[in-house]
Amino acid sequence: MNRRSLIKLLGAGALMPIVGQSVFARQDEKMMKIEKLDLTDVEWRERLTPEQFDILREEGTERPGTSPLLGEKREGIFACVACDNHLFASSTKYESGTGWPSFYDFLPGGLETKKDYKLIWPRTEYHCARCGGHHGHVFNDGPKPTGLRYCNNGVALKFIPVEA
Repeated sequence: MNRRSLIKLLGAGALMPIVGQSVFARQDEKMMKIEKLDLTDVEWRERLTPEQFDILREEGTERPGTSPLLGEKREGIFACVACDNHLFASSTKYESGTGWPSFYDFLPGGLETKKDYKLIWPRTEYHCARCGGHHGHVFNDGPKPTGLRYCNNGVALKFIPVEA
């Protein structure tokens, strides 16, 4: 991806917010049709490390503060490590203090959500829209402009820097 393509992509994403509308409702507007990747557990195990398999396929969670992507500050894209689907622009990454890479918005077509009832109260869990890999949970305590925090397992991401 070259700089011009990234700017066009980020510009399109910046036009998505609608003032006064619930940001969670807005997620439906950002869903795009993409070709799904459906592999067997054996195929996923061949493609992923054991830690990646645990998080992406079994909805595990990495220990906080362990991801090298926490300190990543370059311009670029954060993609799903399992299928290369582009999930977050680096411009939406921020330091949340949680110990996991956090973003306040996602790229169109990047994510799908579902309710997670594993704890006492329901949470919104998000997955890669292409491969269905679990990435994390979204919370209502993020910064403007969305007020959301997409709290992502770093091992589920790979960083693609912008080409100079």
